[in-house]
Amino acid sequence: MKNVRKRHRLWLSAGGLALGAVVAAVFAATAVGRPSATPLKIAIMSDCQGAFAANYEQDIGGAITAFAQYAGVKPKNPNKPSAGWTGGSIGGHPLKLVGIGCSNDRADTAIKETKRLMEQLGADIMVGPLSGDESVAIANYAKAHPSKTFVNGTAGAWDTTAVVKAPNFFRFNGDGIQWNAGIGDLAVRKLHWKKAAIIMDDYSFGYASGAGMVADFCAAGGTITKRVFPPLNTTDYSSFVRQLPPPSQVDGYFSAVGGSGTPPMLKAFEQAYGKLKASQWIGNLFFFSSGADKVIGPELDGAYVGGFGSSPDLKGKNVTKYKKILDKWYKKYPPLAGKASDHAADGFTYNYYNNAWALVKALKVVKGNISDGGKKLQAALGKTSLPDAAYGAIRLDKNRQAIQPQYSYRMDVKTPGALAIKTVQYIPPVDQTFGGAIHSPPGRTYPPCAHKKLPWTGKEKPVVNGVIK
Repeated sequence: MKNVRKRHRLWLSAGGLALGAVVAAVFAATAVGRPSATPLKIAIMSDCQGAFAANYEQDIGGAITAFAQYAGVKPKNPNKPSAGWTGGSIGGHPLKLVGIGCSNDRADTAIKETKRLMEQLGADIMVGPLSGDESVAIANYAKAHPSKTFVNGTAGAWDTTAVVKAPNFFRFNGDGIQWNAGIGDLAVRKLHWKKAAIIMDDYSFGYASGAGMVADFCAAGGTITKRVFPPLNTTDYSSFVRQLPPPSQVDGYFSAVGGSGTPPMLKAFEQAYGKLKASQWIGNLFFFSSGADKVIGPELDGAYVGGFGSSPDLKGKNVTKYKKILDKWYKKYPPLAGKASDHAADGFTYNYYNNAWALVKALKVVKGNISDGGKKLQAALGKTSLPDAAYGAIRLDKNRQAIQPQYSYRMDVKTPGALAIKTVQYIPPVDQTFGGAIHSPPGRTYPPCAHKKLPWTGKEKPVVNGVIK
């Protein structure tokens, strides 16, 4: 009897081990099955060289922050976004960062890097690029590769979505034209300009940025007397500023010279015509993001500036939440000074963040499944909106281009380098046609100076101490 009982216990023990092995095998298969789900291969494109190299880590940081906050990735280094991420998944599909593109604001370099990321490294989706001509080239590349999906970084060329119209390229930020809504009207109403000249970079974003200034100023009754076009990355602007009429012949100047070119352009103007007068200058976003305040200093105090789709001093719960998210994941964006949230309103951070956030939202709609060549993902992206975006709701038009509110600023530079940006006005959501004023690609002569009011002319809302009145 004892032997029978012993054999029974041995049988139960062996059976238990066998059952345990089966259960363990089931759990192991499940555990293995999840990570083995098709990974989502993602790339990010920015500029580590050229006029916008200083914003490289900032762009990447903005994008990865959105993936960290909404898709579970973890930055490898809180002080260096380009170190990449680990982890993260959507619908059981692991998120794999296959590479980060290093461009230099040139279309040919951007395409070379895009091919490396999409073809050699096998990315399914790309976030980027940064600069105008790059985005036009990449949108054309996207058109020829319909199974790949692209969301913009912060590039602002008008042609990217208005002309190329790639069905798999999406932009959840305004373009250079949209960003300058309201600034020309401000020149007429507050500064009483009637005649002005404009100097703009001789490439797609310069044209777009300048077009917004020209169209807005002329709609309010102003006249543009001269347009000057230095090539991007010019170092000696002396011959170009000499093409501008002297201060005695115009009421002011618009500047759409970007990146590292802004300070030397302004210095060349001083050498030609004497010290700057803030009341005679209105710049695009590069007036405050290029370091011009450090080179020129208090002479820019009080100068007005076109926007970036954001407001550096706007107050509100969505702004507060967004800034906390930035600081949660990154301490800094080298080589830029300050903590991550100090750059919250800078479009390099904000636009990369929003584009990546919209991508995550759309990927969640399709549960990470892009096995159909990305068709469902692209359909979902076209319907995605960001109603809680920090500086105003963002939605897409039929060309997959953002419609969003805009802002204008004033520079406060009491001492060299002591820069503060004050938001002075809010412009209701602006579309890519610029209220019906833009129908063709902006360039050296387009748009013409048309005295036809835009929907927001004279209807902008003042912003006082960060509050829209």
